[in-house]
Amino acid sequence: GVSTSAASRQVADLEAHLQTRLLNRTTRRVSLTESGRAFYERVVQLLADLEEAEQEAARAAVVPRGTIRLTTSVNFGVRHLAPAVAEFLAAHGEVRFDVSLSDRVVDLVEEGFDLAVRVGAIGSDNLVARKLGETRLVPCAAPAYLAAHGAPQIPEDLEKHNCFTYEYVTPRNVWRFRDASGAERAVRVAGTLHSNNGDLLAEVAARGAGITFEPAFIVGPEVRAGRLVPLLQDFTPPPVPIYAVYPSRKHLSAKVRRFVEFLVERFAHGQDRSEEH
Repeated sequence: GVSTSAASRQVADLEAHLQTRLLNRTTRRVSLTESGRAFYERVVQLLADLEEAEQEAARAAVVPRGTIRLTTSVNFGVRHLAPAVAEFLAAHGEVRFDVSLSDRVVDLVEEGFDLAVRVGAIGSDNLVARKLGETRLVPCAAPAYLAAHGAPQIPEDLEKHNCFTYEYVTPRNVWRFRDASGAERAVRVAGTLHSNNGDLLAEVAARGAGITFEPAFIVGPEVRAGRLVPLLQDFTPPPVPIYAVYPSRKHLSAKVRRFVEFLVERFAHGQDRSEEH
C-alpha cells in the first residue's frame, strides 16, 4: 500500500539502522542478501509470535501458526516423528516445520531451535524437558556371529566379544544391565567398530560382524526379520527415557506448546511405539 519510492526509502533507512545491506539491487531485479533473508525469516516469526500474544491477551482462541524448528536423531525422526508431523500438519494448516535430523546433541539456543526430541540424555541444565515415553536398549547379534562365537550368557561374557560402541552415550564403552535381584551389572566392552549412527551399527551387526546395543526402535525391524537375535534376556538394561526438550528462557509459543501436547498424547495412547520387537 505504499509507493515504490516510499518502500525504497524505508528499506534504505532500515539498512542504515542495521548497518548492513538487505537487498541486492541491479537494473533488472532486486534480491535478498544472505543477511536480508535471515532478517526476514526472523521478523516473520516475531510478527507471528506478536499476533499470538495479542490473541492471548484478548483471550481469543489461539491458533498455532508459524514455523517450528525441530531437531531429533535420524532414525527416531524418520520412524516416529515423521508420522507425527504429518498428522499435526493435517490438523494445523498455519504451522510449518523446519526439521533437522542429527544424532549429535545440538545446542538449541545457539543454533536457534524451538524444540528437540531426545532419546536419553536431556543435555544442558538450561533446558526444560517433558517426558514422552521410554524405549529399551537391546543387546543383539546376527545368527552367523552367534554360530561362530557363541552367545554371551551373562553380561560379563561381553568382555570377550566384539562389541560395537556408539558416540553419543557416556561412557560409550560401558554397557549396564540389572539382574533378577535388581543389582546393576556394568560391563566394559570394546570392539572393531565405533560410530555416531545407530542404523550403521545395527546393519553391520546384522551382517555378522559383532554385537550391538541399540534402542528397540532401531533394531526392532531387524529382530523381527530374523537378522538380529536379542541376547541376555534374563538381564534388563535400564530404560531409556524419551523427552521433548526446549529452552527454558524462551516463551513457549502456542505452536510449540500444542505440538508437545500432541506428542505426549500420541505416546500415551501408543500411536507411537518405541518398542518394536
